[in-house]
Amino acid sequence: MAIVKKAASRKSTTKRAKSGKTEKNTLVLVESPTKAKTIERYLGKGYIVKASMGHLRDLPKSQFAIDVDNNFEPKYINIRGKGALIKELKKEASRADKVYLASDPDREGEAIAWHLAHIFNIDASSDCRIVFNEITKNAIQKAVKEPHPINLDRVDAQQARRMLDRIVGYKLSPLLWRKVRKGLSAGRVQSVTVKLICEREDEILNFVSVEYWTIGAKLKKGKAPQFTAELYQIDGKKVDINNGEIANEIKAEMEVCQWLVDDIKNRQRVRKASPPFTTSSMQQDAARKLGFTSKRTMMVAQQLYEGIDLGRKGPVGLITYMRTDSTRISEQATQEARDYVTTNFGDKYYPAKPNVYLAGKKAQDAHEAIRPTSVMLVPAAIEKYLTKDQFKLYQLIWQRFVASQMVPAVFDVVSVSVKNKRAAQKKSTREFTLRITGSKLKFPGFMAVYSGVDTNEKDVEVPDLAVGDEVKLAKAEPAQHFTEPPARYNDASLVKVLEEEGIGRPSTYAPIIETILARGYVQRVSKSFQPTELGRIVVEMLQTYFKDIVDVKFSAELESELDSIAEGTEDKTDMLRKFYGPFSETLKKADEAIGHVELPVEISDVPCDICGRMMIVKQGRYGKFLACPGFPECRCTKPLLKDTGIKCPKCGGNIVERKSRRGKSFYGCKNYPECDFATWDAPQKESCPKCGSLQLKHFYRNGRGILYCYNDACETRKDNPINKELEKQRQKAEKAKEAKHE
Repeated sequence: MAIVKKAASRKSTTKRAKSGKTEKNTLVLVESPTKAKTIERYLGKGYIVKASMGHLRDLPKSQFAIDVDNNFEPKYINIRGKGALIKELKKEASRADKVYLASDPDREGEAIAWHLAHIFNIDASSDCRIVFNEITKNAIQKAVKEPHPINLDRVDAQQARRMLDRIVGYKLSPLLWRKVRKGLSAGRVQSVTVKLICEREDEILNFVSVEYWTIGAKLKKGKAPQFTAELYQIDGKKVDINNGEIANEIKAEMEVCQWLVDDIKNRQRVRKASPPFTTSSMQQDAARKLGFTSKRTMMVAQQLYEGIDLGRKGPVGLITYMRTDSTRISEQATQEARDYVTTNFGDKYYPAKPNVYLAGKKAQDAHEAIRPTSVMLVPAAIEKYLTKDQFKLYQLIWQRFVASQMVPAVFDVVSVSVKNKRAAQKKSTREFTLRITGSKLKFPGFMAVYSGVDTNEKDVEVPDLAVGDEVKLAKAEPAQHFTEPPARYNDASLVKVLEEEGIGRPSTYAPIIETILARGYVQRVSKSFQPTELGRIVVEMLQTYFKDIVDVKFSAELESELDSIAEGTEDKTDMLRKFYGPFSETLKKADEAIGHVELPVEISDVPCDICGRMMIVKQGRYGKFLACPGFPECRCTKPLLKDTGIKCPKCGGNIVERKSRRGKSFYGCKNYPECDFATWDAPQKESCPKCGSLQLKHFYRNGRGILYCYNDACETRKDNPINKELEKQRQKAEKAKEAKHE
């Protein structure tokens, strides 16, 4: 069919040439082929849409390529391997009457358009640039009617960022190669990020835990069910109990008291909806609620933006542009949300005036917030066309947007104070105040759409009480606690702190995280980031000799200067000159002062299979592994196995923790391949209380864990919710084996 179509095309071209007539056509250049397919369908006849596959021109990898003595003039070249594509696109451009550059609507996209203009000899000041925030028919057709020149200020901002990163990377990285080891890199933003992770780890290591106690109370009024309160005040002061002895004294004193309801306060609490997603908040929510890494979130969001084939409807862009720091939405989208909410929930669920959310001080506000291109594309209606990841993220975006345009949720809150009869009770000389607080959802508001996805609110019932009612203390329960250190950064919290500190921009968060993982400066352990020894050494060296490079405030100021360049209020060359002078001087001094840094070597008790030497622990992209110290003569490597000390249920060997190719932890028998026992779920030291077999713990995406017995015949497996999931996995594995055998 393809050959017939090409032949027909050549035939029609020949006919047009003989008749002297030429058919006008417009070439539109976008970044991705998926997007090209969707846009071509919307534009129809007379338009050819081709993909540049991102950048076609860039700084060469093999050289510094910035002439610092000539106003920081960059040396760009066509990217190696893109020659055939450039040739093909030039051929299409030569046939077209008009070429529109439709790369993404951000600084990177503006720079891509500028490079394309250079390659195709297009005047950047002509009306050659079109942009759209969403890939819908109306947005595309409107963009084509409103072409404009390339924004050179935004191009300069992108070039300045690219050259700053090149200066730091290409000047500082060789220093690390000479002083530490080859293959390392330093980056203007990545180094600050590693420093933040190191500082958080230091906080955790230096944290001194403090003991404290709380006292709960089980109260009862008449024949009504018991309800729980907590000791809130002693003699009008907040409770501060730091040891068990004092807690037990208070408990004994409370148990001989008589109790009366002293005060009841009823009020309403209003909870407003969150604004629609920005890039940062989308990555944070996807990490918290879906367990997605930042990279995974952005990859799936890109697919939703570029277009999904919805059967008869064809390819449709489902969300607006996913790299934005704005919470602004268009009037059309607001009206569409209003119509959907009033039709499906009623007028009382929509506010008198549309909800408007203010952007942060550091927001560029260049695009709308991330929202569905059409609210009428309800997630459940198009689920069959989406992958699991696409559906989960689209549903999150859709729900967040619709909820953002609804009225607040309203809770009835009651707070009850219960006190002891101090004056009448000689055995107690102190006044104790117990507090019970409960809330009940009165009106769901926006929560009717989120349906529990965005909230942990639970109804807490408080019994019918009146001031002066006598209640009985059924039981006082002291509980010991210890203050906890701050949590390690995960994808959500790291993105949040990068945004708050002004480090990087929405489009850079995911690449930053992937880079520091790939370099081995940090490792992801149980979804949290921990610095490696290598990461600590590099950060310590940079802090000693290049304070500005790892200084959070300095990095944030550079980002502000890049924003000023994009706005046309600062000159790119002046900014680079101001940075490069002090940096190059510091570089010279550091090179002279720093001696060779010896990385600590961790020697294992595992001998090399080839030469017999004791293997050493090394850090790779996917974590630690064992390598022969005789490298490069001996290249033997092995996975680093962490012994759990738990016996394999199949052969009695030890169960060890291993890493998959993607770096995910799993558990298997040390006697592999002779024994094929393997599981993603964590083995437990405590055996099953019913049959004595191995117990495993399965963790869900929300962090909740559930214990189950490995023994299929154990009675505990009967009603365990994990059993159905395991049975599905077993049946799937059996079918796969049968198919392979056939």
